[in-house]
Amino acid sequence: MTVKELKNHFVERLSALYPSEEIQSFFTLLSEAYLNLTRIQVTLEASKKLTSTEINQFKDAISRLEKHEPIQYIIGTTEFYGLTFEVNQHTLIPRPETEELVEWILENSASETSTTFSVLDIGTGSGCIAISLAKNLATAKVSALDYSYETLKTAEANAKKNRVRVHFYQKDILKTASLPQQYDVIVSNPPYVRELEKLEMHHNVLDYEPASALFVSNSDPLLFYRTIARLSLRYLKPDGRLYFEINEYLSNELITSLQEEGYSSVELRKDFRGKDRMLQCKK
Repeated sequence: MTVKELKNHFVERLSALYPSEEIQSFFTLLSEAYLNLTRIQVTLEASKKLTSTEINQFKDAISRLEKHEPIQYIIGTTEFYGLTFEVNQHTLIPRPETEELVEWILENSASETSTTFSVLDIGTGSGCIAISLAKNLATAKVSALDYSYETLKTAEANAKKNRVRVHFYQKDILKTASLPQQYDVIVSNPPYVRELEKLEMHHNVLDYEPASALFVSNSDPLLFYRTIARLSLRYLKPDGRLYFEINEYLSNELITSLQEEGYSSVELRKDFRGKDRMLQCKK
């Protein structure tokens, strides 16, 4: 089978399930991962013969895509803020709106050159927020926590891959009474999707991404925010900033909650889709 024949087969198998642009994107990503061919090379080397191993890799990928498994899990990596991250069933796939949260923190921290400037990422997952901040804040001391040992192993591997130093430790934030030190910045992208919102979500998320990192109960959807906010009041330095990625439907309730807890200068920001997606506040 040639590259061209494989591509035709790939498109034919998936055309009923995905838009054509998405199928082309899948093929490009898989070609880079399995054939070491860029999109242009796929065209230039269309007549190249493939090995049985390469063909079988694509057959497996097609089967997994037919079951709506995310392409990032199939390949095992994804891009975030210009860096490559390993992802698996223990980690959420980083979203582009989270890149905007990182960008906001970096904007507000651009002048920080002190070696005592400290950042904590709560619920780090793949480590994408903590590692991106560590990569771009050269003098900062960055720490990150997560409740899952397996998740932290992935985050540690990602820090090593991206050549940054992040201190990771295992804690369940809902059962945490203290933090190791005071911080200038605390950031979290906690579980915030209510159970009732599952109907709006696609199977590639529901069936494959870790539910514990996504969902909260309908009865107390601000549980993680309230817990983190109260702990952060004790462990943020004076004028320290708390950042959250948030549920677009709960922005008003969260702002009110943070103000009641004693935070000031609460600022809401929309993501590139125009949805209320992140906020910051000051101790």
